[in-house]
Amino acid sequence: MPDQPLIRLGTRRSPLAMAQALEARARLCAAHDWDESAVELVPVVASGDKIQDRPLAEIGGKALWTRELDHWLLEGRIDAAVHSMKDVETIRPEAIAIGAILPRADKADRLLGAASIADIPAGARVGTSAPRRAAQLLNLRPDLNVVGIRGNVATRMAKLAAGAVDATFLAAAGLDRLGADEEGVRLDPEAWLPAPAQAAIGLECRSNDARMCDLLGPVDHPGSHAEIRAERRLLEGLGGSCSSPIAALSHRIGERMSLNAAIFSPDGKVRIAGNTEFAIGDENAPFDLAKSLLDGASPEVAEHFGYSV
Repeated sequence: MPDQPLIRLGTRRSPLAMAQALEARARLCAAHDWDESAVELVPVVASGDKIQDRPLAEIGGKALWTRELDHWLLEGRIDAAVHSMKDVETIRPEAIAIGAILPRADKADRLLGAASIADIPAGARVGTSAPRRAAQLLNLRPDLNVVGIRGNVATRMAKLAAGAVDATFLAAAGLDRLGADEEGVRLDPEAWLPAPAQAAIGLECRSNDARMCDLLGPVDHPGSHAEIRAERRLLEGLGGSCSSPIAALSHRIGERMSLNAAIFSPDGKVRIAGNTEFAIGDENAPFDLAKSLLDGASPEVAEHFGYSV
């Protein structure tokens, strides 16, 4: 047992983030045959957790989930940070590297409050602040009313239970990690596309920290990492932000990757979808798919992306 922790692992303090950090610690300790005291969890309250009454796009975007941990990492107060990769900005500082992606969990969303999208009563209030979920829902059910709600898993479930909304969505992976695997109805991710990088836990370290890169390497899952690279490359090509309605689903097939993606107008009236298959490691194919989606977009859709027509 080391006298001092070998890794100081930064994490947000929310229940789901802590569950993900515990998984990361367990995998690191198993990979290196360490006692759990070798990995110290260092929690921080992220800006995104402090501000719950406004959409992320209005208050700083995805950086609100990473800002504090980035500062601590670059200052040397922690050695690595745990993130939900769907919440990490597409373009990261050069001084920070993704050292590992843990084995990806269930990529699907779950619907709470109804047995299916079709079974949600006409005119019902569906709670979500995710542009992707809102647009995808309104594309299928324009008769429904989207109500913006934020907060952690327990908060959103409590709002549903209190009748503030009639239905809502949560990521299956988050519910599973919190032991709430019986909650909600799983939506087929082939039909209801998830968010890019959904269900993936990433570990970041300083790019110039060779020791830490070596320590994180054994817990990296190559298939999951390849999926996340492809989906984040798609985001880069789209110029996507937290306010852009983007859905994506990738699968590794041997040494190749398939990638399905769709972009929407915020009101869901327009859906532009495409897919591609390519060799793992091909950085151009996801970017080219993004370009083809945007080439088919009207100015009213394209204005919600980092692109203009």
